[in-house]
Amino acid sequence: METKSPRLKKQYHETVVKDLQEKFQYKSSMQVPKLLKIAINQGLGAATQDKKVVDVALDELTRITGQHAVSTISKKAISNFKLRENMPIGARVTLRGNNMYEFLDRLISVALPRVRDFKGVNNKSFDGRGNFTLGITEQIIFPEIDIDKVTKITGMDITFVTTATTDAEAYELLKGLGMPFRKA
Repeated sequence: METKSPRLKKQYHETVVKDLQEKFQYKSSMQVPKLLKIAINQGLGAATQDKKVVDVALDELTRITGQHAVSTISKKAISNFKLRENMPIGARVTLRGNNMYEFLDRLISVALPRVRDFKGVNNKSFDGRGNFTLGITEQIIFPEIDIDKVTKITGMDITFVTTATTDAEAYELLKGLGMPFRKA
């Protein structure tokens, strides 16, 4: 049984590789940067007061990504924040392969257009090493989330890890995959 290749993966291999190879004068197609993984992280400060917040976030993140999310635990105690060591304080999931491309496709074509007053993604969030982090303020932009069942609006950070060595290469890679960057 052959599994169907995701649309963006096919687009990457058919058009993005050629475009980037032309633009940056790579000698081999193996030098062309590619998307390694997408890491999604939710920090939940309210988890110190209510333990159910983490369970809800894990369920939502699992539904959004289609992959089981894990809770993150605190490394040290901070009394001012009522935080104890080894306390669940967030949720995260790392996507690779076909799951990564499927999520990216849904993010670009369905979720981001549902953001209120959306003018494009900020292109200043590169880290200098070819990785890009996108902050989302509301989890309800994803169609997998039932708005009626949401008790608390939480945000998340989505980090796109690439093999690109410069921000310009990573920008062109993500733009080629369809990331709607804001016009400068």
